[in-house]
Amino acid sequence: MVKISPSLLAADFSRLGDEVRKVTQAGADWIHLDVIDGNFAPNITFGPPVIASIRQHSHLPFEAHLMIESPERYIQNFVEAGVDILVIHIESCREPEAVIALVKEQNAKAGLALCPDTSEEMIERLIDKVDLLVPMTVNPGFSGQKFIQAVVPKIKLLHEMVKKRAIQVDIEADGGINIETAPLATAAGANVLVAGSAIFKAKEGIEAAIRNLRIAAESKRT
Repeated sequence: MVKISPSLLAADFSRLGDEVRKVTQAGADWIHLDVIDGNFAPNITFGPPVIASIRQHSHLPFEAHLMIESPERYIQNFVEAGVDILVIHIESCREPEAVIALVKEQNAKAGLALCPDTSEEMIERLIDKVDLLVPMTVNPGFSGQKFIQAVVPKIKLLHEMVKKRAIQVDIEADGGINIETAPLATAAGANVLVAGSAIFKAKEGIEAAIRNLRIAAESKRT
């Protein structure tokens, strides 16, 4: 089954605990936390203290997408705050293999993300060392951006790489996901979808939005 990971970047920051509780009760699979430092990407969001304060509001896995420089400095802090999955960017790490090992040492799952313009070849040697691959389908920084369809072939290539190695690695499409674009991502091989505006700003409400997104995604799943 396709996993739905609502991004809190599109939530109401004045009541994050309530927002986390709502998506948990509405059937989400993970909680997606966009951590941005203003250097790697042009926005500033939140860090471990905020994550620790909302951890009590959900039993679901917390996935922190670290759009920050030198993420190795903060791995332990995020794990102690209650994060289960840590996603680092290949573009922000001088020694990504060492950072992945550091995540695993903290008994957390490790993910590797790449920006839309970054070739999948940059991470090919690391595929069997991670639990999650995240080909960004928007440029890092802000919620509400348009899905970049040029990334779809990259999703397919990553799916083929994983399949060829016969390993268990999730592929997550992150950005611009809605009922129109979700099938494009899952048809290419994605099995985790990050959606922000399509869930938190849906006119039909959060529960219906998650349900409709899952139906659309499953209709074309590879």
